[in-house]
Amino acid sequence: MYKPYIKPVFVARPDITVPAPKISKFVLFVCRLFGRIYLFFILGIAKIVLRGGEHIFKAFEDALSGKSRCILAFRHPNGGEPQLIMWYILYKLRSAARKARYRFSRRPHVSFVYGYEVVRWGGGVARWIMPNLGAMPIHHAKMDSVGMDRIFRSLSEGPYPLAIAPEGQVSYTTETVPRLEQGTVRIGFQAAERINKEGKECPVEILPVSIHFRYGKMGKWSLGRLIKKIEKYTGLDNSGQNTGFTGRLERARRYILEQNEKRYGVQGEEGKSFNERVDRIIEKALETAERLLGISPKGKDTIERMYHIRQICWDSIIIPEVKGFNGMPLVERALADLKAGEAWHAGRHMELVDFIWYFRVAVPREDAPLYVKMEYAQNLWDFASRTMGGAYSNRVLNVHPKRVLIQIAPKIDLSARLSDYKKNKKQAIGEAMDDLVSAFQGCIHEAAEYQI
Repeated sequence: MYKPYIKPVFVARPDITVPAPKISKFVLFVCRLFGRIYLFFILGIAKIVLRGGEHIFKAFEDALSGKSRCILAFRHPNGGEPQLIMWYILYKLRSAARKARYRFSRRPHVSFVYGYEVVRWGGGVARWIMPNLGAMPIHHAKMDSVGMDRIFRSLSEGPYPLAIAPEGQVSYTTETVPRLEQGTVRIGFQAAERINKEGKECPVEILPVSIHFRYGKMGKWSLGRLIKKIEKYTGLDNSGQNTGFTGRLERARRYILEQNEKRYGVQGEEGKSFNERVDRIIEKALETAERLLGISPKGKDTIERMYHIRQICWDSIIIPEVKGFNGMPLVERALADLKAGEAWHAGRHMELVDFIWYFRVAVPREDAPLYVKMEYAQNLWDFASRTMGGAYSNRVLNVHPKRVLIQIAPKIDLSARLSDYKKNKKQAIGEAMDDLVSAFQGCIHEAAEYQI
């Protein structure tokens, strides 16, 4: 049995592989049996309300009958959206569509595209369930011709819609659209082009989907408890203070920000806004991670640099192409462990950037809706957690909403824009992206009008 010469903080692990995607009837049965329990107890999801249902009913009716190809583009602000959407489509969509007099030619299903890191940190359950539900992994920061070919083949051949998060990862904010990547639109246009060359009359459509939480009396109680937890960790005593919700969160946010400035040797200049101070921390955190890994900055913007760092970290912790460590000389194994430990520490800086890039939003005012306050408080806790070395896995808090809204926007037909795409790809992609942003903003507006 291998025993490290010096016990490392973190050890290297052999490569993780998952089987080729397929749809397993047994796994579908297990998900049906335990899925609703998981949504309630793990993600805190209560009653689900579908809004704009006619858009998704029509999209699935056409896709399942082979009349169209559909990309379900979903917002991904909290992390649990794929599980929620998958469960609803598998076990509720058909009956809801039937009530609205839509008929599906086969049972509805959807093929999710996910980042390969999910099966690395998600554990054995994720590695078993996801490929057996037809989900397809893809690398963010390096070439993956096998993954891309699988995605194009799934979309071109159908019949099941392809689900992609245009944000690329968890975005931590429901009420704004901070950033979308072009991958979803590019994949759609390229698939439309392939189908057109084959002489098929089969439009490729993007269906925008947005998830929103709404809270009741339990939410108010949970919010107060969460704020007290943040104050406990930051050492801020609110007794005798009459600062209200906004003041309490501003105090905690200022404290956490100052701790990060001390960590990176950044002085908070008088008159600088919170966002300006965060930008300086982001740059210092990226530089620190890149220095620890011995790499140069790679990418056009902050998120691309962060993706690159994440890929290097994971490839140092879970080593690609290594199925096991049997027979490896002990010196090489020890060096691999040390490199994994260095990557883990570099990853702490990356995880901070991953979150605070999206956290540049104002503290809600006293009269803000409860769901806005709740989201901000959860994010403020995440700010404290990332400052302490945490990651997304430390973020999850069991705060049960009273309602979960699945808000659907009208489809975006990419095939109808194919002639424009052939003339000027950049412009056509840009216009489709603008329309996708507008669709998500429309979802936010529509959801805001919902009353419990």
